[in-house]
Amino acid sequence: MTISAEASYLEALYRDWTGRMAADPQMSIAMLRSLFDEWHQPTLEPEGVTYRSDTLGGVEGIWALPVEADTSKVVLYTHGGGFAVGSAASHRKLAGHLAKAMGAIALVLDYRRAPEHPFPAQIEDATAVYRALLERGYASGSIVTAGDSAGGNLAISTVLKLREDGTALPGAVVAFSPWLDMEHAGDTLVSNAATDGLVSREILEGMSGMFLGETSKPDDPLANPLYADYTGFPRLYLTAGSVETLLDNSTRLADRATAAGVDVTLSVVDGMQHVFPILAGRAPEADAELARVGAWYRR
Repeated sequence: MTISAEASYLEALYRDWTGRMAADPQMSIAMLRSLFDEWHQPTLEPEGVTYRSDTLGGVEGIWALPVEADTSKVVLYTHGGGFAVGSAASHRKLAGHLAKAMGAIALVLDYRRAPEHPFPAQIEDATAVYRALLERGYASGSIVTAGDSAGGNLAISTVLKLREDGTALPGAVVAFSPWLDMEHAGDTLVSNAATDGLVSREILEGMSGMFLGETSKPDDPLANPLYADYTGFPRLYLTAGSVETLLDNSTRLADRATAAGVDVTLSVVDGMQHVFPILAGRAPEADAELARVGAWYRR
């Protein structure tokens, strides 16, 4: 298993973060957010993409606007960070690369974060923005929900909530290394513990505690989509790295959705870390994965 020298940048950044968190076990949420806003560093600026701030449905966000995009097609992007850290700013470049690969425009949300705003505030924000897009005239089938890690969870759970509410569903869903399992029961959480530079059981337990708060249950299908019914769900693209602890969140979801008749594409890339597409523009593995997503979307 050989990875590019450029791809090693991400594991080095993750291990730097874990070292800094271990050195300060009482790190404040403000400092954690500052740390995770370094998530933009692996991503190089996409060429031919402009950005614009906006507010839709009462939620702030950043548009990523590729010059040659079909502006009738929108990627509604929810960033990762355990529902508590990360931001539109940390992920706008990744969204720009993704939108460019798909021939669409993207909107990265600054949804409300835990612990100040526990579940289901994040889904409420994402569904509010989705409805605002419909009100602006975008066709439901021309919208894609996408996200990474906790944001990958939201890309999926937002659609589950829209279906529950009887709202027309988006045309497709893309999730990079989605974090779905709020019970921390996956086998790869143990088997890949030594190879994942960032995501450990300890981190997941802390983040899920902030996300679920004191009243929500870890098996609620909108918090833990591994318990959801996928009947009638849009076509789904899942990406994961082979060495990450959350690998089987993707494989378990792929099995569950496929069994429900969903058109599922699962891409597991050798040697890659959690949310490796954030290396877009820097590492060939990330660029190749985004090209595959683009080809799948145009299919």
